[in-house]
Amino acid sequence: MLQVARLAPKLLSAAAERVVEYLHGQWSEEGGVKDRAGESDLYYTVFGIEGLVAFQHEPPFAKLRPYLDGFGDGEGLDLVHLACLARCRAALPRAGGGGAGGAETARRLAERIERCRAADGGYAPAPGARHGTAYHGFLALGALQDLGVGPAEPVALAGSLAALQLEDGSFANRPGIRVGTTPTTAGAVTALRNLGAPVPPRAGDWLLARARPEGGFAAAKETPIPDLLSTATALHSLAGLHVPVGHLREAALDFVDTLWTGRGFCGTWADEEPDCEYTYYGLLALGHLSLV
Repeated sequence: MLQVARLAPKLLSAAAERVVEYLHGQWSEEGGVKDRAGESDLYYTVFGIEGLVAFQHEPPFAKLRPYLDGFGDGEGLDLVHLACLARCRAALPRAGGGGAGGAETARRLAERIERCRAADGGYAPAPGARHGTAYHGFLALGALQDLGVGPAEPVALAGSLAALQLEDGSFANRPGIRVGTTPTTAGAVTALRNLGAPVPPRAGDWLLARARPEGGFAAAKETPIPDLLSTATALHSLAGLHVPVGHLREAALDFVDTLWTGRGFCGTWADEEPDCEYTYYGLLALGHLSLV
């Protein structure tokens, strides 16, 4: 994803400097990136780091490192924030105990992630669950890769994810849900590909069908308007499946442009302020569209 996001400046042109300025301005004195309430947040810090790296700008590591050290090996964090901690620590420079935060910290962090393994072989928000979710499976796989390891039972994880596919080709986030969404389907497809597991072609067909005439991709079959998260993740997943999207390029570019605020990107037409998360998804979408 980051490799593709690095291509976004080609389309942003002169506006790239304004995005970089915006991203630099989102760091708090505590050392993390601010959420929408103005507080340091591990989740938003991931996107702040990735956004700056996409522009080949160095995040403020001097204050980031102590901020991350405050979380230790992730005790008390749910799986989402464990994955965020792993991603952030993986971005630290190797010198001075960077990388994944030192071998021992990385080992303990990986153990905490593995404790969130569900009985069906997937990953859940916390230990002891019967079923994993597509979202947490995607996050756990990426986090374990960041830590230099892999899931203990990759075949079981792939089986858990494959079991979430619905008859129309989409993926539900957890068992019992009968409606799939674009981000969930894109995440499941990407995780399955990384695991070397087969992805049924109808998943790509379903994602492609979520493209809206006005540009962008909608979150679900009945959703009337597109959003940036769905657009970026659909483009990323379809690229991985080698599904052509050239006929959607101009409309998608127009849609992404409507979410540009002059500083960063909003997630939907209903948003009034950008944030680091959606700005990163804007970069991911533009990166893919620059390749079409």
